[in-house]
Amino acid sequence: MKNKPMLAAIVLVVLGVGIGAAIVSLFGDEGISLAFAQMRKRIEVGSGQPPVKIESSAQILNNAFIAVSKAVNPSVVTVTVVTERKADPRMKQFEDFFGFRFFGPNQRGQQDDEEAERFRSQGSGSGVILTKDGFIVTNNHVIEDAKDITVTTFDGHELKAKLIGRDEYTDLAVIKVELKSGVTLSPAYIGNSDDAQVGEWVVAVGNPFGTLQSTITSGIISAKGRGLSMRSGYNVENYIQTDAAINPGNSGGGLFNLEGKLIGINTAIATRTGAFQGYGFAIPSNLMRSVVEDLIDDGKINRGYIGVQITSVNEATAKAVGLDKISGVIVQEVMKNSAGKAAGIQEGDVILEVDGVPVKTSNELQSLITMRRAGDNVTLTIWRDGKRITKVVTLKARDDDKSVAVESGSKPSAPAEKETDNTPMKFENLGLTVEPLTSDQRKELDVPNGILVSKVVPYSEAAKIGLRSGAVILKADKQPLQSVKQFKDILDAKRGQAVLLQVKDGSVTRIVGIEVPRQDG
Repeated sequence: MKNKPMLAAIVLVVLGVGIGAAIVSLFGDEGISLAFAQMRKRIEVGSGQPPVKIESSAQILNNAFIAVSKAVNPSVVTVTVVTERKADPRMKQFEDFFGFRFFGPNQRGQQDDEEAERFRSQGSGSGVILTKDGFIVTNNHVIEDAKDITVTTFDGHELKAKLIGRDEYTDLAVIKVELKSGVTLSPAYIGNSDDAQVGEWVVAVGNPFGTLQSTITSGIISAKGRGLSMRSGYNVENYIQTDAAINPGNSGGGLFNLEGKLIGINTAIATRTGAFQGYGFAIPSNLMRSVVEDLIDDGKINRGYIGVQITSVNEATAKAVGLDKISGVIVQEVMKNSAGKAAGIQEGDVILEVDGVPVKTSNELQSLITMRRAGDNVTLTIWRDGKRITKVVTLKARDDDKSVAVESGSKPSAPAEKETDNTPMKFENLGLTVEPLTSDQRKELDVPNGILVSKVVPYSEAAKIGLRSGAVILKADKQPLQSVKQFKDILDAKRGQAVLLQVKDGSVTRIVGIEVPRQDG
């Protein structure tokens, strides 16, 4: 009887071993671990469901951004350049004093004479693929002075590139990569930038700061037809403004709409910090297309010019010339022997349309003309003396205008005026004081007639239109001014209206409109 408990224990042990072996054979070690894990109490992290259910319309927009990002990213590349500049003698003294060089010796351990004269630096920007065989558009300021150009594609391939051509006036350039075996390029679809609308969603794609390759930012088109006045007078600035984040390194990248159409080439920012502050600018794709086609064709631009200096019409100018709305650009000066001169364009003409397309600003006119070539005919609709007229202009190359832009020869002297008609006078309602020109002043300022602006009150009507002390008012209401009294008579006749003034300030002559109050004040 004493052996019965022992026997029962042995039977139970054997039975347990058998059951355990069966479980292991059926479920394995992981299954057993999972079974035991499920026996433990599970710890829940976070809430059981998202707090907001996204509306279908929002999901559609979200999906649109995802789709366009996937589609356009392969069309944008990183452009890395090595530039070279002359060594600053002051830097050489600095190096000699401290006993080291910033860019070190060459591989032979010695710096040759040519290297000692120059410094090299590396920078980067972005570019957009135009063709499958390797043409890429970027900004001129990205590749300017580049000694070596390398392109890195979206999928990481590094390709050597050469410069095909560049245009400093639009800040555009075309480069071409040397394709490797197995490398396929994805050209962008070029859209019609004229169809782009203010408020439209866009994405900017590029390589900000030279390190954040294939970065996509989103925003809207904030404005069109922007000019920044960053460069000389022949430059074409008719930018698309966007609040999609653009930073250094984004230059040359693409601005795309939600259909994946390229509508602009990112080129500039307006900032007080050096980084993005909500104002980015892109060259419209239509302008880009016309430039790159010329550059790819023969490496240079065959651009046509009218040969006029222009400014946008403002409210006072519109009133002064009798326009019923603020539109067009006013011709400040017509270059001698220019296309405009040959076509009969005159100072004070307001250009309203180019080939039937209305123009509201000087930027728009520049952009439209830039897309034409020298030798092309354009029809201008002009407002002159209260009437709409048309002029057909055969555009000339810029060099033709530039060579004859400065007039030569003596100018007729102004007739003598009675002293009583030509004494200093203050126009308090305009914040302006004028006085007669002496013969010495006429000679020094190289003007045949006019009156001198001797004082301008800050924030006055005169100050608003840019008049300042030392300027000469040559004409008022298209009449050459011979005396201060004549100027007063013209203003008296224009009370409650606006009058055109032709003003010379330094070497610049321009036409401006000023509103004359009804009462003195």
